[in-house]
Amino acid sequence: MKMSKTMLAALLTAICCTQVAAQRPNSADGGFRRESFPEGSYSPVTNINRRSYPRVLSDNSVMFRVNAPQAQRVQIDLGGTKYDMKKSDTGVWTLTTQPQVPGFHYYSLIVDGVSVADPASQTFYGCSRWSSAIEIPEAGMEDFEVQDVPHGEVRTVHYYSQPEGTWRPLMVYTPAGYNESKQEYPVVFIQHGGGEDHRGWMEQGRTAQIMDNLIAAGKAVPMIVVSANSNVQSRNGGMGGGYSWQGMQAFRNELIENVLPFVEKNYRVKKDRKSRAMCGLSMGGGQSFYIGLRTPEVFANVGVFSTGMFGGISGASNFDLEKEVPGMMTDTKTFNKQLDVFFLSCGEQDPRIEYTRNIVKKMRDGGVKVRFNSYPGDHEWQVWRKSLHEFAQYLFK
Repeated sequence: MKMSKTMLAALLTAICCTQVAAQRPNSADGGFRRESFPEGSYSPVTNINRRSYPRVLSDNSVMFRVNAPQAQRVQIDLGGTKYDMKKSDTGVWTLTTQPQVPGFHYYSLIVDGVSVADPASQTFYGCSRWSSAIEIPEAGMEDFEVQDVPHGEVRTVHYYSQPEGTWRPLMVYTPAGYNESKQEYPVVFIQHGGGEDHRGWMEQGRTAQIMDNLIAAGKAVPMIVVSANSNVQSRNGGMGGGYSWQGMQAFRNELIENVLPFVEKNYRVKKDRKSRAMCGLSMGGGQSFYIGLRTPEVFANVGVFSTGMFGGISGASNFDLEKEVPGMMTDTKTFNKQLDVFFLSCGEQDPRIEYTRNIVKKMRDGGVKVRFNSYPGDHEWQVWRKSLHEFAQYLFK
């Protein structure tokens, strides 16, 4: 795509805005003075320059400032809500949003109709593109932050995929002490949502921080966590996917025939089903439901976070538990015996919540042993962090 002069100017000045927000020349003495920010505001950790915009205000609203004098219109798209910015006489565009709920929020600049990442922010792969983001902390969620505890490691490694005919990435968390020990560890295979990839859980999801803090507090056993990229080609062409058992086959084969053998060859993991778990969010929750529950010889622990297959998204309706997982409702005793942990979760403002509650009730009425929890929030990362935080504490005990 050819970049217009307006777009280029807007991007360049947006980058400069990060710098001039920190200090401005003082014409009286030729020196510099500090920028005055709104009282009580702070720079989120997702900013590149901590003395820059955007700024989070005391009520969790967000103030944006973009220097783009040649642009005709600038908007902020924050979590799907678009805000029009106002332009000053000097070409500086400003905006203060409505208060935001705590958590991780993707956003983009829209400059004269072109949506781009904000050069003042770190970027993350989400929404099927590189996006900017704002992190708004939540009180009492210290387990999501780096603490003074022994730290594990997150490594990016590559395995060879036979179906894809190429090397594919994995991100692997190993707990503190892994390098020095000789013991074997249980393993969790954790799956991202649609429009994301293997980086989501380790970067946006803060998996390492959550696991480090839980393990240090004795709330979770030391375990390895593996995040694979489930965006794979189906064997008959096209991208594999869809909320059905058939739609899960491309990634099921990738996971069991390629990822699992690689992990067992290269990491000290226990190789019995009771020492394996599978979980995921949204699309990854659907994968965990089908693959985890219909492959009990591989997984004895399954976590399903914010899936839309029960309802709440286009095309989801009349979910038949017995049809999708044979034996769940007709041979419930065997189904329960095969699982050590079966956990579902959803955000309380997520359109999927009532459908999830209804399916949990149907399971429980039929005798299925399922744990369930909901958390404040929509279809977003703070809910999924809390889901992992709870799920991990149930595992391998």
